[in-house]
Amino acid sequence: MTRRCGRRQAASLMIAAIVGGEWTARATAAAATALVRRPGWTTRRLIASPHATQAAAADLRHAYAISNTTVAMHDRCTGRIIASGTAADVTHLNSGFLHDGLIFCAHSNYPAMPPKSDIRVFDPGRGTLTLCHRFADPPGSLVWCIRREDAWWCCFAWYGAENSRTVLIEYAAGGFEREVRRSTFPAAVVAEWDGMSASGGIWMRDTLLVSHHHDPVLYALRLPTRGDTLELSAARHGPFPGQGIATDPLTGGLVGIDRGRRRIVFAERE
Repeated sequence: MTRRCGRRQAASLMIAAIVGGEWTARATAAAATALVRRPGWTTRRLIASPHATQAAAADLRHAYAISNTTVAMHDRCTGRIIASGTAADVTHLNSGFLHDGLIFCAHSNYPAMPPKSDIRVFDPGRGTLTLCHRFADPPGSLVWCIRREDAWWCCFAWYGAENSRTVLIEYAAGGFEREVRRSTFPAAVVAEWDGMSASGGIWMRDTLLVSHHHDPVLYALRLPTRGDTLELSAARHGPFPGQGIATDPLTGGLVGIDRGRRRIVFAERE
């Protein structure tokens, strides 16, 4: 089981950073105002996958591991890979969302600039990964695309000194052509990103759960009651050391990855 993050840390920590696709150690000073971690989710089951480096998703019979370039479908009983999909122009997949039997994946050209973003769709029946929508002028690098009722919500990330520009956009029902609202992230959450960003997100009723890039924490957020900044309800323990998350329709829990150990992680409430 993944070790949980401490409540408050005054000394430097060694965290995992991704440089050129490889994990290396780097030191960082923990913020004096680090958010207290409350009870959240814990590991229920693991499936090994060489593709578990960016995100995971699940349906009733399968688990999906997502790497930079590939979506791999595992039998969730045996763990065996039974299909996979990629494409020649795919460089940086970021998340997966199950909708109408398909896996919708956020895709960008990160870390290249200026940012380019689109959505790719994995068809489990065909084993194909195809272009769904390309954003003409994206406001950042797309890290996740999820649905709530009939509307799509997309998170576009900025990194380093521009972290605070990371934005969540709700689109009008039916597509990605018309924006309904833009929301930014609370300063207390941005301060914990270590220059990275919100790597995953999922709606659970009226709560938006957002994951870190490399820290096992899930931020519970709500839409603004005033202004345009999301409101923080709690920072909760999570068994995923960052990256993309999804709901598990079989258990009602969550599914994500342990990138360092190349594992799909199924989680349940503590």
